[in-house]
Amino acid sequence: MVLNQQKQIKMKKPVYLDYNATTPVDPEVAKEMIPYIQTFFGNPSSSYSIGRDNKEAVNRARKQVADLINANPEEIIFTSGGTESNNHAIQGVSLANKEKGKHIITSSIEHPAVTEVCKHLNSMGYEITWLPVDMKGTVNPEDVENAIRSDTVLITIMQANNEVGTIQPIQEIAAIAKQKKIVFHTDAAQSVGKIKVDVNTLGVDLLSIAGHKLYAPKGIGAIYIKQGTKIENLMYGAGQEKGIRPGTENVPYIVALGKACEIAQRDLEINNAHMYRMRERLISGLRQKLGSIVKLNADLKNCLPNTLSIAFEKVDAHALTSLIGNEVFISTGSACHADSVEISSVLKAMNIDIKIATCTVRISTGKYTTDKEIDMAIGAISDKVLKLTN
Repeated sequence: MVLNQQKQIKMKKPVYLDYNATTPVDPEVAKEMIPYIQTFFGNPSSSYSIGRDNKEAVNRARKQVADLINANPEEIIFTSGGTESNNHAIQGVSLANKEKGKHIITSSIEHPAVTEVCKHLNSMGYEITWLPVDMKGTVNPEDVENAIRSDTVLITIMQANNEVGTIQPIQEIAAIAKQKKIVFHTDAAQSVGKIKVDVNTLGVDLLSIAGHKLYAPKGIGAIYIKQGTKIENLMYGAGQEKGIRPGTENVPYIVALGKACEIAQRDLEINNAHMYRMRERLISGLRQKLGSIVKLNADLKNCLPNTLSIAFEKVDAHALTSLIGNEVFISTGSACHADSVEISSVLKAMNIDIKIATCTVRISTGKYTTDKEIDMAIGAISDKVLKLTN
């Protein structure tokens, strides 16, 4: 009996609290994929039945994605993920409008899938304005307006930050962009499925989606391109996806993304409330056990419902994640090198004190997070933090 209990303890899985990094595939999503892996293998461009079946599946998925963000199906283009979507949006619009100018506005806390694209365009002669953020990670719309020039061709600001969870004033920024007749793109990889995302309410021209952030597999995504938006092709081929993303469609994964979006729309309020409750349970428990050494890096009133950027004062984040690695999965806010620690560009842009930044971890809950897991995480994290501070 004791031996069996010991085996159960050894086999116990760590608590997964890094949902902003990636999510597990929803069982409903996996089930939806299987027929298109095992049976319906036809090329969607074929005229015979198994090809037509796949074409119908792709069109159905396109509508499911469109419905989630209140777009028209013909405005949805499937990609390999958020990075490709961001590349298509930023490079495609910039290249298509280069006769107007070569100036792009973005923020200093964007994901590398945006910042690296902007740096590449900078090497091609484009000028990039990197907007600052406040200590909560928020872009000021006035800064956007003041940065606009006669040669500005694109504004790209993420809807919600992946590290600290801050939600940006996208609607206000989009209104400014529209008034100035500038194309506006938002990277919504972290927000879609967690909060309501409506492209018409937001007023954006392009929006990026990453499937693995909303319980679909890795390797699939989508881009919303508002009808009439001028965009140049980055790839050339047989003309699938309106020629914007040519190549034989990845039908099983497209079906998966469609189903994930359908589920996200169906369960949005439930999942939003659940993730929020899990996060609040976590922060409350940590504060109860650890008191004032717990520091938050974002305003939880203007934040994704599942995200905590949290520092444990005088506790090295890498030492903490190493100690709890067998019990809880979380990520750090800095990168550890041989002879130095480099804090993330996001925390740096927020002017977070380096002593706090090196103590920062990101904890993100998901729709599968349970009360029991949160309580286990509170216990494990608190125990290790106290050991490291004594």
